[in-house]
Amino acid sequence: MAGDYDRFSRYLKAGTVEFYERLGVPPGASLLDVGCGSGQLALIAARGGAHAVGVDIAPNWIDRARSRAAEEGLDVEFREGDAEALPFEDAQFDFVTSNFGAMFAPRPELAAAEMLRVCKPGGTIAMCNWTSAGFAGQMFKTVARHVAPPEMPSPFLWGEESVVRQRFHGGISSLRMTRRDYTFDYPYPPASVVEFFRENYGPTVAAFAKLDGPGRRALRADLNALWTRHNECAKGCTCVRGESLEVIAVRA
Repeated sequence: MAGDYDRFSRYLKAGTVEFYERLGVPPGASLLDVGCGSGQLALIAARGGAHAVGVDIAPNWIDRARSRAAEEGLDVEFREGDAEALPFEDAQFDFVTSNFGAMFAPRPELAAAEMLRVCKPGGTIAMCNWTSAGFAGQMFKTVARHVAPPEMPSPFLWGEESVVRQRFHGGISSLRMTRRDYTFDYPYPPASVVEFFRENYGPTVAAFAKLDGPGRRALRADLNALWTRHNECAKGCTCVRGESLEVIAVRA
């Protein structure tokens, strides 16, 4: 619930649109987005004619998603719920998606089982997950040098093909995994990007809150160095490529 995920997610909209368009969701299909945040992917799906539903454990982002749908006059259902215990019936959806959401559930085997459960036989489960070797993985490792991560399996295991295959084993008839670049693009320099994350991205907000003044300065310096080192844009803006693993599975 920390930060402002609605503001944060809007800078990732281009990649979210590309992810959704690759799914080929036909008008009238039912789609569930797990870990929907403020509703970005579900809203995109609704604009395309899908019967979209979003679920997230954070009630403030569900409220914001509902407001966004109302502002556009879109018929989208948003519900508060846990990725490890989805509040839906078996075999309810043609598409079950998660765009950097379900990968952060602390018990991944339950999240995988729930996504399988609510997907119709022959339906599609689609995930976009950060990889450990990619930029997002490096950013979390940088934070972990200053603040101990939660005691749970690394979310970045969802970026490993062998782990994904094991978690969905027995529940799918086909599985395709593709590593893709996911661009972080900001119209301000790396130091300002670090501040943007500190103010808006929940895990970064929480990390800074756990540190004292010297600790915050040290973390800020390390993150600034990381963003600066990977920046591919000219002075005054920031463009960093982050690797993700796109998972497309067909429910058995």
